[in-house]
Amino acid sequence: MGDLIELKNLTKNYDDLQVLKGINLNIKENEFLTLLGPSGCGKTTTLRIIAGFEEPSSGEVLFDGMDISRIPPYKREVNTVFQKYALFPHMNVFDNVAFGLNIKKVDKSVIETKVNRMLNLVGLKGFGPRDVSNLSGGQQQRVAIARALVNEPKVLLLDEPLGALDAKLRKEMQTELKKIQKEVGITFVFVTHDQEEALTMSDTVVVMNEGTIQMIGSPIDVYNEPENRFVAQFIGESNIIEGTMKKDLLVSFDDFDFECLDKGFPENEPVDIVIRPEDLDIVEPEAANLTGLVKSVVFMGVHYEIIVESKYRDYKIHTTDFSPVGKQVGLTLTPDDIHVMWKMGVY
Repeated sequence: MGDLIELKNLTKNYDDLQVLKGINLNIKENEFLTLLGPSGCGKTTTLRIIAGFEEPSSGEVLFDGMDISRIPPYKREVNTVFQKYALFPHMNVFDNVAFGLNIKKVDKSVIETKVNRMLNLVGLKGFGPRDVSNLSGGQQQRVAIARALVNEPKVLLLDEPLGALDAKLRKEMQTELKKIQKEVGITFVFVTHDQEEALTMSDTVVVMNEGTIQMIGSPIDVYNEPENRFVAQFIGESNIIEGTMKKDLLVSFDDFDFECLDKGFPENEPVDIVIRPEDLDIVEPEAANLTGLVKSVVFMGVHYEIIVESKYRDYKIHTTDFSPVGKQVGLTLTPDDIHVMWKMGVY
């Protein structure tokens, strides 16, 4: 897959506030890419610049190699689906989906074929005559997606489109959106602050914070191998520990040396270490270097969340095995369970 969109040194200022600080990003053809980060990180601004609703303060937006930074939205081969679907209440489902084609004066027989094909694709076969105001939130969202896709854009931009849905419907639509993207075979650029949503749906996750890109990688990479403390804290739950990289494949924390899989750091380099709660195993105290007292136990449905208070810190563990509060336990981990990161600001 080649690069379809390239963002080069993109900045955006609103008066004295710099919202984007030199964004560089390549988006491939047929890729499902998610911009993920907290509110105010710049992800929606980035999406709006790609759409043409905002102009960058500096930098370039290349589409198939051509700079489109100053081209208006209606001349770009992109369509956008917003959290508020902006359907026309006086039109039925069919006419909402057909709106863009009617504006282009497409032949009516072609419109009927394309609209019915799109409604079938999004699971709304036979819904054409229905009043959009009588549809559920999930059905309205499908209409908005069909309306965006019927114009056959090369890129579909989605700005937190699942935000208004309840938790159960949201999960269903995550699966549906990924399925739709594979079937239509176009690039999706999706904006969310929901980490689970990003990990579930994406080919590539772009983690943003304070107008900068913190990490670009597959869902597995950003979860298992975060590049810095921010990514580790934002994606999933973590035990983050300060330590020292004594040498390649050997890291020290809590007064013990541990084998790891990381290398390329200077000897005795101060580092941050991330250990995911599900990677810590509770054993008998004599079988481990790390020991502590069970401080709390919370049943989470599929696992227990156990806090173990050691001499140095509290460790969070996710396990299916119960340990009572007050029990003395040991904690073990393998080299693969330890991920060593540069400290923030050190690269």
